[in-house]
Amino acid sequence: MKQQFKQFLLRWAVCSFGLWISSGLFSTVELKGRDASVVVFGGLVLALANAVIKPLVIVLSLPAIMLSLGLFTVIINGLMVALASWLYSPLEVETFGAAVLTGVIIGLLNFIITKLLEGRSLRTYGKHI
Repeated sequence: MKQQFKQFLLRWAVCSFGLWISSGLFSTVELKGRDASVVVFGGLVLALANAVIKPLVIVLSLPAIMLSLGLFTVIINGLMVALASWLYSPLEVETFGAAVLTGVIIGLLNFIITKLLEGRSLRTYGKHI
């Protein structure tokens, strides 16, 4: 349980950071107020959507994911960003394309952080690949 909570906190931080990066890169992604609390709560809403709703959406869309060789998950990530934007009004994503690109950025950040932490944990326990 403690490990899952740590992972959720990490995903929350990554989602917040990804939203902040996306708002700087794309004019169609806006964090109203540019306040740190807007970024943090936007990341929380997105992390909760990813933790609660995304697994159900993944299961329901398995045929599309299989037919697209996994590329449909990019669309699902965009849907989660769009849902977070809809649920949390200070996070404004104007177009679905911007939501998909934001999802890609957050997905890449998640991948990088996960690989960095995996490498650190392997060195900590003395395992060598």
